[in-house]
Amino acid sequence: MSFNIIQRVRHVFSNDIGIDLGTANSLVYVRGQGIVLSEPSVVGIHIETKKVLAVGTEAKNMLGRTPGTIEAIRPLKEGVIADLEIAEEMLRYFIQKVHSRSKIFQPRILVAVPSGITEVETRAVKDSADRAGAREVKLITEPMAAAIGAGLPVQSPMGNMIVDIGGGTTEVAVISLGGTVEWRSVRTGGDSMDAAIERHIKRNYSLLIGPRTSENVKIAIGSSYPMKEELTMEVKGRDLNSGVPKTITISSTEIREALEEPVTQIVETVRTTLERCPPELSGDLIDHGVVLAGGGALLRGLEMTISQETSLPVTIADEPLLAVAKGTGIALEGLDFIESL
Repeated sequence: MSFNIIQRVRHVFSNDIGIDLGTANSLVYVRGQGIVLSEPSVVGIHIETKKVLAVGTEAKNMLGRTPGTIEAIRPLKEGVIADLEIAEEMLRYFIQKVHSRSKIFQPRILVAVPSGITEVETRAVKDSADRAGAREVKLITEPMAAAIGAGLPVQSPMGNMIVDIGGGTTEVAVISLGGTVEWRSVRTGGDSMDAAIERHIKRNYSLLIGPRTSENVKIAIGSSYPMKEELTMEVKGRDLNSGVPKTITISSTEIREALEEPVTQIVETVRTTLERCPPELSGDLIDHGVVLAGGGALLRGLEMTISQETSLPVTIADEPLLAVAKGTGIALEGLDFIESL
């Protein structure tokens, strides 16, 4: 009886937290409040002392602009923790920022992770969250969280396909009866698209640009499908031949060509998942189609490209950037459901 009382007191005096720990951005959902934080997964540290100087938006603003004594680090690579200590500092910062100091008990935390995460990578996520101040850590796969956040009926016997395109990975899953029937994960996402743009501009214009600039180009004029009206954009960087600043004008047509490789990898991952899908569930997908989530879903025309290659209807989730975080929040409202998953 006393144990049950303690559990109820903990429920009242602590806030459960859901975290979409992304390669590019991290979002935090607090039970009863919704999504309260969305910041880049970047940490700025002093190289010699290893002291953390900035986290999130402030740290991202340091990328490509830091002096020799400061380094801006992204502790997650391709969806998993690459630097345990820095990831722990980042998680601690996020948890302390959203968790009221007046709370008596530390929060329970639900973290969304890639489907193909290894045991070592799983332990890294749990250890980081534990040391950052979690009372209890549970995990949910990103495609399941994205499907829940996108409003798909994951517990029904009907087949649902979710394609979650994050910064470091693309997760494709067919979900039915609260479980993942078939899934594929490829370490291609928004970062791969940014890198492809950087390579294209370097190879064709001898212009060196940074990741922030390539991301801006992708957002402003990037596409995977011919546009009704093609766009142009001025891009500034450093001329590799002269070493001085230079400005060029690029078109959405050539950026689409630059993005062909990562887009093709995503499409092939979807096709492979469909080929392995049980025939009964394949029939469901003809009626209900494919849902895209994650920041990569915002690439112009991607839903049309995937639809053309798969002959299935493809839609984009409402607020695709928030789908995984919203899914962790919905799951927090019923932790028994998470246990069943």
